[in-house]
Amino acid sequence: MQMYIIVGLGNPGRQYDGTRHNVGFHVIDLLAQRHNIKVNKLKHKALYGEGFWAGEKVILAKPQTFMNLSGESVRDMVEFYKIEPENLIVVYDDIDIDTGLLRIRMKGSAGSHNGMKSIIYQVQSQDFPRVRIGIGRPEFEDLSSYVLGKFTKDEIPLIKDAIENASDAIEMIVEKGIDLAMNRYNP
Repeated sequence: MQMYIIVGLGNPGRQYDGTRHNVGFHVIDLLAQRHNIKVNKLKHKALYGEGFWAGEKVILAKPQTFMNLSGESVRDMVEFYKIEPENLIVVYDDIDIDTGLLRIRMKGSAGSHNGMKSIIYQVQSQDFPRVRIGIGRPEFEDLSSYVLGKFTKDEIPLIKDAIENASDAIEMIVEKGIDLAMNRYNP
């Protein structure tokens, strides 16, 4: 049996709920609901819950450090549970992908995402799977205001589908491997 730590990135606090930057949290919420895992323990600077699916132990986590310090929480979990980087799955928003599309990678750089920069720096590896959810790029708006803003009426159905698809993809990674998930969900 393997163990997976699945981390959704976002910012803690009610004022950030439903913002573009918090899609990772929403994926964790959906996975928790699907697998009856209560994400209500506070440790490792994260809200987390433990459970099993497909015979694998799974930890679902939402770092509570704010986005730019997500790596502190992730490093604590990786060190505490002694898992290999390939058993860490991070799901987060990406402005370089069109709204609602997914991009799954086995490893890679952080791109422009500060939460991922923090994780790669703290974990000292970029060799872990990630599921990126496209939130599009603002035309005129300041980037910070954009990612901390809510989705438009037109974007909401696209993001709901993306959250469902990201959850399906993560289940597939745990149950059948990342290659299958990349083939199925990457554009």
